[in-house]
Amino acid sequence: MVANFEFNVFNIVILVINVLLVVIYILNSIKLTKLRKNYSDFMTKLGKGNDINEMLRGYVKSVEEIKEENAEIEKYCRKLDEEAKLNLKKIGMIRYNAYKDTGSDLSFALAILNDHNTGVVLNGIYGRDTSNIYAKPIVKGKSEYALSKEEKEALDKAMN
Repeated sequence: MVANFEFNVFNIVILVINVLLVVIYILNSIKLTKLRKNYSDFMTKLGKGNDINEMLRGYVKSVEEIKEENAEIEKYCRKLDEEAKLNLKKIGMIRYNAYKDTGSDLSFALAILNDHNTGVVLNGIYGRDTSNIYAKPIVKGKSEYALSKEEKEALDKAMN
């Protein structure tokens, strides 16, 4: 009989613990429901009547679109940088007196190069009776044609 009594007391204790656990579960469920409602209300107020979660999703989508656009812009800028290296932008000019009978430095040597030191050297020779302009191609800082002293100076000026 003592064993039966202990078994009944054990069952009652287990039953009381289970009832307490169910009550705690119900109370926690009610609190969780209230917390979710308060959170939803707070987010709606924070979003000035709009659901802030939807607003945040929209912002994240906008940021991703902007990132894609920026990547395209950066790619385009790199392409422009590479193409700009081919533009003629380095200039060197020397004025000189080609003939002793002319009064001033009316002749010139003009070197126009890109970033790879490729371009052209122009030499304009002015005389009393005639004026001539000569062009010589430059590839990587060198010409297959002989350069005059003035043309070399103009080329050095442009490269440096």
